Amino acid sequence: MSPRILTADEAHAERDRLIAAGRELVFTNGCFDILHRGHAEYLSFARSQGDALCVGLNSDSSVRRSKGPSRPVNCQEDRAFVLGSLRAVDFVVIFDEDEPKELIAKILPQVLVKGKDWAHYVSGRDIVESHGGRVVLADMVEGRSTTGTIEKLVRGASSAG
Repeated sequence: MSPRILTADEAHAERDRLIAAGRELVFTNGCFDILHRGHAEYLSFARSQGDALCVGLNSDSSVRRSKGPSRPVNCQEDRAFVLGSLRAVDFVVIFDEDEPKELIAKILPQVLVKGKDWAHYVSGRDIVESHGGRVVLADMVEGRSTTGTIEKLVRGASSAG
């Protein structure tokens, strides 16, 4: 079974189907470069906030602008496939901008979830709230990050040589 990787227009149509059925669409976003426990717990929490979860996935060029030239480790097609394979994720939309505000404006989810580490600025908050939706901040799993995982791999590789 192939995971559902949709365009923004297809995601908006899915949102309309959910609303017609009396259900809520949840949206979250990120790079999700090397999946770890923190990602899994975060995505499960996000999914629990509504009836379906759409993940906005930063494109490879967007990740490079944000994280530097050595990232992402995994290409956007692979990251989207893995995300879409998770039980918590209903569909994935890849976006090329630095932040998901335009994508959120196109999809118009009823719930927007972001980690508490982004409490100072939640891209798209104004759009979601102005359409009657809500923003939920998720707890982060202490000590779990892609950057930390990469650093551990580099340390291990340099100490093994």
